[in-house]
Amino acid sequence: MHCLGKSCTLFFIFLFSDFSFTHGGHVLVLPGEYSHWSNMRNIVDELLDRNHNVTVLVNSASPSVNFRQRERFEYLVFDVPLDAHEVHSLSEQLLDIWMQHPRPNIVRIGLQIMNLLGKLNTMQRTMCDSMLRSEELIKRLKAFKFDVLLYDPMIICSDLLAEILDLPIVLSLRFSLGFSMERICGHMPAPPSYVPVPPTEMTDHMSFVERLKNVIVYAVYSSAFRMASISLDNYYSDVLGKPTTMCETMGKADIWLIRTYWDFEYPRPLLPNFKFVGGLHCKPAKPLSQELEEFVQSSGDHGIVVFSLGSMINNLTMERANTIASALGQIPQKVVWRYSGKTPETLAPNTKLYDWIPQNDLLGHPKMKAFITHGGTNGLYEAIYHGVPMVGLPLFADQPDNLNHMKTRGAAVMLDINTMKSKYLVDALNTVINDPSYKKSIMRLSRIHHDQPMKPLDQAVFWIEFVMRNKGAKYLRVQAHELSWYQYYCLDVVAFLLTIVTLIIFIFIKICCFLFRKCFRKTLPDGKAKKNKKE
Repeated sequence: MHCLGKSCTLFFIFLFSDFSFTHGGHVLVLPGEYSHWSNMRNIVDELLDRNHNVTVLVNSASPSVNFRQRERFEYLVFDVPLDAHEVHSLSEQLLDIWMQHPRPNIVRIGLQIMNLLGKLNTMQRTMCDSMLRSEELIKRLKAFKFDVLLYDPMIICSDLLAEILDLPIVLSLRFSLGFSMERICGHMPAPPSYVPVPPTEMTDHMSFVERLKNVIVYAVYSSAFRMASISLDNYYSDVLGKPTTMCETMGKADIWLIRTYWDFEYPRPLLPNFKFVGGLHCKPAKPLSQELEEFVQSSGDHGIVVFSLGSMINNLTMERANTIASALGQIPQKVVWRYSGKTPETLAPNTKLYDWIPQNDLLGHPKMKAFITHGGTNGLYEAIYHGVPMVGLPLFADQPDNLNHMKTRGAAVMLDINTMKSKYLVDALNTVINDPSYKKSIMRLSRIHHDQPMKPLDQAVFWIEFVMRNKGAKYLRVQAHELSWYQYYCLDVVAFLLTIVTLIIFIFIKICCFLFRKCFRKTLPDGKAKKNKKE
């Protein structure tokens, strides 16, 4: 009977221990758009596989989050007085500015981008108001009793929602312009002597002139970021009903998930709450469809080339498309091209066009030879994961910087899509396919990527679960967040030390003068001393 009671006790301990172990948390997700959402979607799926509940909060004008589709998680949609076409048009305008040919001077481009940013700011304010000033939505969100907020800073006021709901924050991003968010809001060290400003396309081996340029660009980006933050600071203070700043609110993030890794990054200092999770979406290749597999196998020993410009670029001008199609027709490989525009007149029989392609599965195919890419982080990491050399056609944002990292590591050739001729693309493809150094370099990066103590996706989910278990991770945040700017740079200490040194020098000089006068009088001859006294 005693043993039976003991067994029952152990059984119940096991039962309840197991229950507490498998019981999941409740995660609120505010996704970015386009490839940002594609990346975060992998985290969401893994959280669901680990028995967590996930709610994705999305606005009704989202151009890339298909919230009407039935999913394992719940979409919570809030209405905004906009439509998806209006939001997507801003992305198209940015591409139009970037891909102008011939390219206008830098002042004109700067003015065009400033004008576009003004429109984007107005649109984001509208979205934020619809989310944050809806008492019904906030009441509903509070009723869910979430454990953590996972968001992409592409949605600027997500941290405000976390503040209102009193939730710990896990933030996911690639990088901000000039590391401005990370440096100013997250207090991540970035010494300009060896940490190049993205996206300047410099490396960590900088000459004096490059370091000078790096310092100037850092200063410009920092000033621009602070100026752009001023209006947001007022908005943040108004929403919370107390004086605050955007950086102060964003800086409360418990964990920053950075979508890169040392296979890509130049060495630089990181804080304990910054975690590298680059390539978290990568996975082994799955079998291709029968039609696609037959086309791939028809390439024989020459293999295949995959060409994609990402989720935002669906077509090109006919002139550019013909230039590219003509080049692809001159190589012996078969080409799978993700393209939904009008069929180019120069399209060759070795090239097939698809509205959508299983990119990861193609890149992992044994016949894969080269990847023509715009340099988006997702596609770039799939190429690293599978060890595929690249030809880069960067378009905008972080893409030139991404591909420059691959170029300096000997894994890619970069071209300008606006000025590129067919011959340039043919030569670039022949180089990365036939020169074994490119394959060797990308395989070295692939080995580094795979040689990690924990898979990137597991690490991302671990830190989200860590924040949920511990109700935050504030102890990982540096004390710099609590210091004023003059304390951070120790200017008060410098001022104090200068004052002390100045005081010591002053006293020393006074003592020297006093002793000099005393000694000078004593050493004077008696007659001269009397004469001086008489005078």
